Amino acid sequence: METNTNTSEMVNDEDSSAATTVKYIFAGVIFVVNGFLANAILGEESRVGDFSAMIGAMILGVRIFRTTIKDLRQGLLTTNELVAIAVLATFAQGQYHAAGLVAFFMLLAEMIESRTASGAQEAIRRLLERAPTKARRINGEGEEEEIAANDLEVGDRIRVRPGDNVPADGDILTGNGSINQANITGESLPVDKNPGDTVFQGTINIDGVLEVKVTKVGVETEFGRVRELILQAAQSKTRFEKIVDQYMGFYTPLVLVIGALFWAFTQNMNLVISVFIVASPVAFIIATPTAMVAAVATASRLGIMIKQVSDIELAAKINAFIFDKTGTITTGTLKVSRLKPVEGIKPAELLVLTASAEQYSKHPTAKAILTLAEEAGVELIEPKNFKETAGKGVAASLEGQSVLVGRQVWLEENNVNGDIAQSVDLDETEGYSLVHVSRGGEFIGWVGMTDEIRSEASESLSELTDEGVSRLAIVSGDRAPVAERVAAEVGCENVQADCFPAEKVKYVEGLRKRGYTVAFVGDGVNDAPALKAGDIGIAMGAAGSDVAIQSATIALMSSDLRRLPFLMRLSKMTRSIININFLIGVGSVVVGLVLAALPPEFATSLLTALGFSPEGEEARMINPVVAASINLFGTILVVLNSARLVREGEDMEAYDEDSQTDQENDSDSEVSQSEDVAAATV
Repeated sequence: METNTNTSEMVNDEDSSAATTVKYIFAGVIFVVNGFLANAILGEESRVGDFSAMIGAMILGVRIFRTTIKDLRQGLLTTNELVAIAVLATFAQGQYHAAGLVAFFMLLAEMIESRTASGAQEAIRRLLERAPTKARRINGEGEEEEIAANDLEVGDRIRVRPGDNVPADGDILTGNGSINQANITGESLPVDKNPGDTVFQGTINIDGVLEVKVTKVGVETEFGRVRELILQAAQSKTRFEKIVDQYMGFYTPLVLVIGALFWAFTQNMNLVISVFIVASPVAFIIATPTAMVAAVATASRLGIMIKQVSDIELAAKINAFIFDKTGTITTGTLKVSRLKPVEGIKPAELLVLTASAEQYSKHPTAKAILTLAEEAGVELIEPKNFKETAGKGVAASLEGQSVLVGRQVWLEENNVNGDIAQSVDLDETEGYSLVHVSRGGEFIGWVGMTDEIRSEASESLSELTDEGVSRLAIVSGDRAPVAERVAAEVGCENVQADCFPAEKVKYVEGLRKRGYTVAFVGDGVNDAPALKAGDIGIAMGAAGSDVAIQSATIALMSSDLRRLPFLMRLSKMTRSIININFLIGVGSVVVGLVLAALPPEFATSLLTALGFSPEGEEARMINPVVAASINLFGTILVVLNSARLVREGEDMEAYDEDSQTDQENDSDSEVSQSEDVAAATV
């Protein structure tokens, strides 16, 4: 939990610094305001008001000069020097009230900038507050003991009661419950959990008592990964931010030259001071960071983990989305929908042989077949000489006879008798993923499986098209009829079937060479090479997948495809807000410089028309206090504009009720179909 501690200390340091700044501001403002009141009551000839304002200006100026000296010692030339010169010059002229106000306004702007830069730490702190501090560990005697969550180790057994915050990642041993996973996946509705399912640290058990075996602790948990991804994204910079940092060292000398020119032509020190203040580009500097921090926070709230903030900008430019089929467009949960034995073999016999041979396999097809066997209540045969060939099938000896279960090509490679291709009716198998079965070297039938399409897939792909995506494609290792059926149902025109991982990479690279900006969306396991090949790699359902986190540039902790069009909308809105922020930042500087450049005659006429009676050097449209006000106003506008991003996605709850009903009906239909198959085997 070392990273946990370091992150917490970093956040606390930021809070301590901000608290100290607030104390300085509060103390300084009291003296400055007291100075104004003393002058109003006792008259300006009394030195009480000036003395109070002088103390206030000194207090407020301490933080500014301390930062400036620190920068100079490090060999940095920043805009802090401009502010320090302006405050010092105003103070030296005896304008203590003005010096205090200038320092006050600039400190406020600096504090806003500082809090913006530490926005990621604030997000992490909110996550830390959700992290459990206690755990109920079950000791060797079966008794429950309360310990610190940090003391948990992999392999420990813990008990999670209703209302408890799950203290570590783990697998449920006993018990059933509903878990609120919003902190990890962004899903607003609770998820039902049963024995064998995984629960994540930082999620909340709503009901049911669970006994869990700990599999991950500390920074290795999904909660820890989410926290690190937020920090990593906040510390990264966009291309434009890097350019700004590169040229900011030249900006301060340029402003000093401009100030010297103003002095040469006007001999007006107040005007020069105003130029230094208004040219301090606080609003410009925070234009991008404020928007990016808000966007990252909004995305993470919905379970969209972004590693580099530059990917937020890039997402708006995507015009090609390439999807893996299984586990992305579909749920990845296979169900047996058809048992087709050859003549002379009963469906029950085909199921017994297939399930018996597959019972030691971890492949999804094996799980689907064994589930049906359990529903049908058939008695399995203990396999001998079990052997699994990756990507092809399994072989086992059942009651002295060799049984092969797998791809058609694999059975043919093993010299299975009979023309398998002619034995399989293409019209009958269309849309099914097939597993072929042989016994004693003779082909005895096939098992057809279907994979449920995600209920939101069609709507999500349609929304991507509305967002300007010109090419949608599905690439799959499955057979062409299966991939084409899925593509037709979700409205995707481009399909590539029978693809190996290398062919998926080649397809992505081909689109990039043709000028497309490509996002590849996959499950992060079989699709790791393709995820890295795209301009953006998006891993679906990344919670619990180490490979997904490592391979993808963006990880969706849930499997909700609606996050994809939302990501594009968020990206476009972020770019729009950044552009507006730049206009505000540049505009505040330009407006201030234009006001400073207006000749006294014009300023006198305009101020007189507005009801003021300026005299002498005051016949200017700007002074140090007005300049500081313009700077602060621009900074506040930028922050408020960026804050609009925080409210985005608040309407993204679970999939709407009608769609959920449709999904349940589809699911019921699939279940009924499976039950029919099971009944037919008995």
